[in-house]
Amino acid sequence: MRGYSYRDEAGTSVARARGVELPISPKKTYEVLNAIRGLTLERARAVLEDAVELRRAIPFRRYNQETSHKRGVGPGRFPKKVARNVLQILRNAESNAEYESLDTDRLYVKVAASSRGRILKASMPRAHGRATPWNEQTTHIEIVLAERKEA
Repeated sequence: MRGYSYRDEAGTSVARARGVELPISPKKTYEVLNAIRGLTLERARAVLEDAVELRRAIPFRRYNQETSHKRGVGPGRFPKKVARNVLQILRNAESNAEYESLDTDRLYVKVAASSRGRILKASMPRAHGRATPWNEQTTHIEIVLAERKEA
């Protein structure tokens, strides 16, 4: 991932933040970012904190085979590790928005994108001199906050 995938229009001020090669699942990251895309900053933060505290499940729409039903959500899970990482990036974007003199009460998640990072290859020793491949997936995350225009 060389830069941001989002190109803003001239005259718009946005706050960006990204995480590079985070040791989290790309599939779970996709579902978490779909859950917060378009939400206000406060609402997105509440959704992520509730997922970390196991109070509210994140709906899984694409990668939901053999995922159990959660009340009020449908198929969903509690991806705590991903939610913690996304919450940290959301806080970074909020700090960047304050630095850019944006009104934090009117901010919403305009772009929430993820892509697969490189695979860290390792092996796990097994009995009788064998070894099993143990590959760790990484994920890139990009979050862009913008001010919502007043109607």
